[in-house]
Amino acid sequence: MKLSFSLAVLAAFAFTSCEIDEPPPVRKRPVAKYPTPTNSQYPPQPQPFPQDGTVPPETVTAPPQIAQEPTQTAPSTVPPTTTAKGDYPYGVPVPGKPGFVRSPYSPDKMTDVRGYAPGTEVKDPYTQKIFLVP
Repeated sequence: MKLSFSLAVLAAFAFTSCEIDEPPPVRKRPVAKYPTPTNSQYPPQPQPFPQDGTVPPETVTAPPQIAQEPTQTAPSTVPPTTTAKGDYPYGVPVPGKPGFVRSPYSPDKMTDVRGYAPGTEVKDPYTQKIFLVP
């Protein structure tokens, strides 16, 4: 009795799952209502351009004059902290695992560098220090 009831419930679920869903309703896109263009009878006249390459004096504007004060710059006591690519060490490729390197800062852990070009600066996720992709 319990088996036949279970089979009947299972059969009911099977039939209801085979029902085809209705496609979603198609929404009409609203039509943009732009103002109607006013067509003039004639297009605007082009402005004459001088043949000798000079610009008419009414279109030339002088740049505003700004008084400049002499400035004195003190010599910088802090040197710039730029580092060249040659200052960073290279990672060591892991044999048998392409795209993985061992960082020079944490050699016991591997870092995934797939998708990075050789020579790209990469930050070690464990020590937050920068090294180069071999």
